[in-house]
Amino acid sequence: MRRTNKELLVKGLKSFGFTVLAMFMGPFLIYEAFKNEGHPFYWPVLILGILCAGTAIYLGFRSVGIVIDAVFGKKSKD
Repeated sequence: MRRTNKELLVKGLKSFGFTVLAMFMGPFLIYEAFKNEGHPFYWPVLILGILCAGTAIYLGFRSVGIVIDAVFGKKSKD
């Protein structure tokens, strides 16, 4: 019977923490950018918000993959 790789599980949970942070920061930054369209920092804040939202999506998939590998083990190519 396989055991859970605890080090990999902790890495996955840390990655989930960054995912949650990015999930809240992306929409917040996008909202703030659209609220201040006349401000000179409109475009940089909007681009940063979009990048943050994209990063949240990437980190979400990566985090799930890490946790699945920790619980079920790596797939072997037979």
